[in-house]
Amino acid sequence: MMWAIKAYEHAEIYFNLICSVDPKLLRLTPHDEKIYKEFRRLFPDLQIEVLDEEDVKNDSSKIKWRRFCDLYKNMENYNFGTLIRKDVHGDYNESNSFIVIRIQFYAIELARNREGLNDIHFINNIYDKVDFEP
Repeated sequence: MMWAIKAYEHAEIYFNLICSVDPKLLRLTPHDEKIYKEFRRLFPDLQIEVLDEEDVKNDSSKIKWRRFCDLYKNMENYNFGTLIRKDVHGDYNESNSFIVIRIQFYAIELARNREGLNDIHFINNIYDKVDFEP
């Protein structure tokens, strides 16, 4: 039960971050560049705008993910359970989330941030704060 609470808190903090700070400027770890490059090298065609849980967890991708994750096994909390959004346009909720390990979260979210997919949340947050009255 405690891991689920921690996973939800992590998700809530992360979503607040991408709403408050330009996601392209966010640094999630000291190893962001390496994580992103290695992720895109091993998973060049993984569709990250709308994740299919099967693409992340099926038998054929498990081998590649294991190889990727092993590169970061010395990183603190790399294998903690973490929630990730299926559809980048949505918020965290029961139908738009599933559990991955932390390094998978970092890889996918770093790609979403660098490739501009999370920009919508930051932009919408800015527009929500602007008063358009004449």
